[in-house]
This record gives sequence, structure tokens and C-alpha cells, in this order.
Amino acid sequence: MLHRRKPMAALSLQLASEKRYQTNLEKLLEMIRSHPQSKLIVAPEVFLTAYDYEHLATAAKFSARALKILKQEIDEQILVVTLLLEEDEHFYNQAVVIHKHKVVHRQEKVKLFKLGDEDLYLTAGKKKRIKPFEVDGVKYAILICFELRFKELWKQIEGADVVFVPARWGKPRKRHLEILSQALAVMNQCYVIVSNSSDSDMASSSAIISPNGDVVMDDTKEAIEGVVDFREIKKIRRYIVMD
Repeated sequence: MLHRRKPMAALSLQLASEKRYQTNLEKLLEMIRSHPQSKLIVAPEVFLTAYDYEHLATAAKFSARALKILKQEIDEQILVVTLLLEEDEHFYNQAVVIHKHKVVHRQEKVKLFKLGDEDLYLTAGKKKRIKPFEVDGVKYAILICFELRFKELWKQIEGADVVFVPARWGKPRKRHLEILSQALAVMNQCYVIVSNSSDSDMASSSAIISPNGDVVMDDTKEAIEGVVDFREIKKIRRYIVMD
């Protein structure tokens, strides 16, 4: 049963993307290898390439190669990354979950951020693919950055034990990211792990948030470490019944 599971060490990365893709991949691998105790690892949205629209095809090819390398690297850990990928002559921002050397879940970003011109370069995914998925008996879900703002998507991921939010959320809307992610944790009675970019124009605010609204966050760090305690999920859902 869920509440009998051992707590899982979680790692939310808070990194700035460099122009050289390979440098970013090496940084991600370094962070993974230096935190072997972390069972859940989340990277900022499109960390490996950022939104390099001028070289979109090149970014997609690199992301596909990087995915193969990351699959070789990840065994018992669960890694969540978002990648610019090309399929059938369309470019997508795709969230990928890797576990035991396999991709165990994929979903494309549905809500594209028009202020960042995402809709001009990328194709939106299918809304129905945003739903909880299970890995080793735990229900997870993903909302990619801007998707965090949409209440109908909160409804679609009800019941998830852990929600991942990889993001490139801008600094002017920093408080929005913090308020929404904390509200989601309390509303859904789950853990929320936010991994946001620390580029100069980005908000940072990466965090690990408990079902009770307790927040582990530090904008000065590249890695935010915390614990997903399944007993806390069970306790809050018994204490405040939402039926």
C-alpha cells in the first residue's frame, strides 16, 4: 500500500541553460551522478537546448541523441526531462519520464505560451494525454510550465501522488509560479516538484512542496533536495476527505 512505501529522496534542478547543448547535457549527467540517493529527479523545461527556435531542427536532433544517452544512464532513478523533438515534420515540446533504461511515459505540451512565441514554432499535444500514470505503484502526473495555470488540467490529474512541473517561468510572474504550485499541492493533497530555469530572466522558485503546503525552496542553489513521504499523502487524505 502507498503509505507503507519508504520515503523517496527527490531532487529538483534549478539550472541555467548554456548556448552549447553538449555543455547542458554534461551538466545534467553530472547532477544525476552526484546525487545517486535521489530517486526522483526533475530538470527545468527544455533545459538541454532552451527554446532555440533559430536552430530548431538541430535542437531536435540533439535532443533525440541525448535521450538515448539518458536512457543508458538512468536505472533505479526516475528522471523527468522535457525535450524539443520532431515527429512527422512537426516539432513538439515533449515531457519524457525515464526509469530502468526505458521511457515509461511521454506527453507533449498542450498549452503553448503565446507570449514566448511557442505557438509559432511548436505543435500542441493532445489534451487527453495529460493524466496520471503509474510507476512502481505510485501515481505521477506532469504539467509543463504554462499548463499549471489551467484549472481544467488540475481536474485531469486528480488522484496523482506526485505532480512534476518542469518550467521556464519568467521572473515577472515569479509569485504566480509559487502560488499556483503550492495551491496545487494543497488542493490535490499531493507532492508537487517544480523545476524551473535559473536563466537571468527566469524566476527560479524550484521547489518540493508537501500535501500540507510545506515548501523546500532556495533560489541560490542549483539543486533542491527533499523527500516524498507517502505517509504524509495518506494522512492528509484521511484527515481532510474530499469526496
